[in-house]
Amino acid sequence: MNVLLSPQPPFFPHQHEPSRRSPPRTMSQHTMASRKRKADDDDNEMSISPTGSPAINSRQLSRPSKKVRAGIELAGRPLPLPRLLETLDKSQLRAVLQTICERHPAIGHEVMASAPRPSVNGALEVLGEYQDKLRAAIPFGNSSSEYTYFRVKQPLMALVDALGDFTPQFLPPVEQQTTVSLEYLNHATKLIHDLPDFDSQQYRHHKDGAYDEISRAWALVITEAAKRGGGFHLHNGKWDQVLARHNQQSGGKLEQAMSAMVNEVGWVGANSNAQGQGSSSDPNSILNQLINGTYGAPVQVGPF
Repeated sequence: MNVLLSPQPPFFPHQHEPSRRSPPRTMSQHTMASRKRKADDDDNEMSISPTGSPAINSRQLSRPSKKVRAGIELAGRPLPLPRLLETLDKSQLRAVLQTICERHPAIGHEVMASAPRPSVNGALEVLGEYQDKLRAAIPFGNSSSEYTYFRVKQPLMALVDALGDFTPQFLPPVEQQTTVSLEYLNHATKLIHDLPDFDSQQYRHHKDGAYDEISRAWALVITEAAKRGGGFHLHNGKWDQVLARHNQQSGGKLEQAMSAMVNEVGWVGANSNAQGQGSSSDPNSILNQLINGTYGAPVQVGPF
């Protein structure tokens, strides 16, 4: 009995006594510093590398989807009309429009009624293009009149025909302003001066015909201008002197225009009659001065 019984009574903890906790683990300062450095390194790697960012990993980049027209299969098709017109240059567009107008005369009349009237600068620009083609066709060096004529025949006729079409557009009663008509005639006459001169008479009929037509145009405009203020616009613009220079350069082929200047304009005719009737042979008459290009020249006064 003595052997089995313990000399000390057993110990039972009290019911209200708090249980004992295990003592806290102590951590050395060196271990805590190393862990802190490791955590900082991890943060730096995550901030530098985009793949380590949890925000980017959780977000998937999606490519923009192409909009496909539902129910339309891809196949070749002609251009729409506005796009087709954008590809045409001025000459191609003019050819297409002219063909349509020839096939449908009603459309042609509507175009003529709707299109604005050409200006002098616009007409001269077109005539200048014909003149450039004519100059490009002239052969270099000394060539015979026959060879030169057949080289320039087509662009020469095109320029002469264009002059014949544009000139009536700037004549009365279509053109009401005399100054506009005179401005066009002045430039058109210069174009005729620049037409090639051929030795053979049979090749000069294009230029001679152009001079004859432009002379009659000058006469018509001068006659119309004489009805307005006695030809004041002619005198103010010195068109009598301009016409005289043109006539001299043409070799006297603007005689009809010169006669209209003398006969229709009052101040020119009065000065001409002041020289005496039948004095057309007088070299000092106004008519002869206009023809010779000496009208308006300074007069010497005093002993010679």
